[in-house]
Amino acid sequence: MFKGKTIEVGIAPIGWTNDDMPDLGGDISFKQCISEMEIAGYTGTEIGNKYPQDPQVLKGILASHGLRVANRWFSMFLLTKSYQENEDAFVKQCEFLKETGSRIIGVSEQSYSIQGQMDTPVFEKKYVMNDIEWARFNEGLNKLGKVALDRFGIHMSFHHHMGTVVQTAEEIDKMMDGTDSRYVNLLFDSGHLAYCGEDYIAVLKKYVQRVRHVHLKDIRPEVVLKVKEKHMSFLQGVRKGTFTVPGDGVVDFKQIFEILDNAGYEGWLLVEAEQDPEKALPLRYAKKARAYIKETAGI
Repeated sequence: MFKGKTIEVGIAPIGWTNDDMPDLGGDISFKQCISEMEIAGYTGTEIGNKYPQDPQVLKGILASHGLRVANRWFSMFLLTKSYQENEDAFVKQCEFLKETGSRIIGVSEQSYSIQGQMDTPVFEKKYVMNDIEWARFNEGLNKLGKVALDRFGIHMSFHHHMGTVVQTAEEIDKMMDGTDSRYVNLLFDSGHLAYCGEDYIAVLKKYVQRVRHVHLKDIRPEVVLKVKEKHMSFLQGVRKGTFTVPGDGVVDFKQIFEILDNAGYEGWLLVEAEQDPEKALPLRYAKKARAYIKETAGI
């Protein structure tokens, strides 16, 4: 599988240290994190808050561990801040990524997001955009995506995410239908779609030609059920173990890999599974995920 195509396998630092909940992995250093990524057999990483903020320094340190920058998260506020404020911050991130050699920026709309609220039930309080907001949102996405591609040669990929204004399959449809495929791509995340009960296979099949980045994330359905029943927040669910690495939950990655392969996908497959590192030892789970991907996808 994936023979003859440019596929690389990376992992996010969120399994080691959690930027949203700093006490999770607070004692784990940047050096330990990237050293264990190298030991586990990965070639790329996304960027966490403990990473050096000088792009050339970061690029050099990662290179010494056989790693490259795959992507970086960018929080947009197209609904609650001016477009120019968003673009100014976006350009700075694109400049940073270009210097590191990355060609992907992953974006998420954080206006009215509840993903970072510790006590807000994730299945009950999600904000839903109206038609005017959808128009503003999609227009802003198109403009930012054009800036990324035309000025920096970077592809913007939108990360649908639990607790945000683009979470469901219907919301993904509205975004994809309302944006220009040249400038707005999809960051496909198996775990988030499975979490909210959507048919992640159907979403992938529908938009695979616009997928520019892939997060490999698995879920534990018994924990998802507890999150619903106990009215828990997204962050509380993470602490309880909602997410895990590929092959440790119920997501059908074999079918995901087949769809991507048949569509000629090229780019990163990136393990991203936030857990409590005291309960789920990062190196152990990183190795487990890497072995599963090699066995299942042949890479």
